Amino acid sequence: MTASPAAGRVSLLQKLGQDGPLRSLNVEPDGRWECDDCAGDGVTSTGSLDPEQRQRLHGLLADPRLAQETDEVRKYKATCIDSLTSSLLTSVGLITSQDCPGEERPPVANEILLLLTQATPAEPTA
Repeated sequence: MTASPAAGRVSLLQKLGQDGPLRSLNVEPDGRWECDDCAGDGVTSTGSLDPEQRQRLHGLLADPRLAQETDEVRKYKATCIDSLTSSLLTSVGLITSQDCPGEERPPVANEILLLLTQATPAEPTA
């Protein structure tokens, strides 16, 4: 039994630096989302992706390349201090990236991150 979310569900966890508060965004397969402290203001907000956003998200989550972008496959290690760390928890595993100069972001996971941050109060950069 795995702890990963069901297909079509995704969670985004973000933290600025070592001591920053943890921001979390959970998106259900039907597109409903709940964002806890996403804008760093302590507010929990909710909403829903529109049908086009939901379809795009489902397509990205089903992309077979996503499985090659997990932290385990990439042997990912965080290298930046005081940067925004974004971790996507998907059905294929955890995919982490940092908002720091020179870091290569996994392409499919980055598209998911951009979609989620454009559709919700979550932020792509610090």
